[in-house]
Amino acid sequence: MSRTPGMVVAVKGAEVFSTGCLFSLSWLFRRTDQSDRDWDDLQPLFFQPGRGFRGRSERQTGLMFGVEFPDGSKASTGSQIPYGLMEPGTNPEPPVLALNGGGGGGGDEEFSGSGTLWLWPLPPAGDLRLVCQWTDFGLAETSLMLDGGALRQAAASVQPYWQEEENIG
Repeated sequence: MSRTPGMVVAVKGAEVFSTGCLFSLSWLFRRTDQSDRDWDDLQPLFFQPGRGFRGRSERQTGLMFGVEFPDGSKASTGSQIPYGLMEPGTNPEPPVLALNGGGGGGGDEEFSGSGTLWLWPLPPAGDLRLVCQWTDFGLAETSLMLDGGALRQAAASVQPYWQEEENIG
């Protein structure tokens, strides 16, 4: 998705479900010319990559992802209330994009992390634009085009684990 001399953000794969898809992600930051103090200051920013504003800043600086469907509808990990924090009985407006952390580690020379992005609903056929930005680490907005039609085609082959009760018997 993005590669600089000191950072990589990659989409490793996609799992397609009947209702949406899950993108597997990884990010790696390696030390280039940072002083020991600057490197130490980056560690808490790296290991808390989710939504949030840094200090008194009005701008989002954490790791953010966004999508744009072929019809122009958009979703961002930095602009939506997490589903678990919504009022009971309410549903989010589609599309929805949620970043879930997976883990990470690091030391004196590099930090690595992983996570997943849940996209709901499945995109329509056409170009699906996946966007990434992480200003804390100097990553300007970058994007990758995916084929929404290919994701839909894969979803057509999805098989349930079990038949519904009314269909058994």
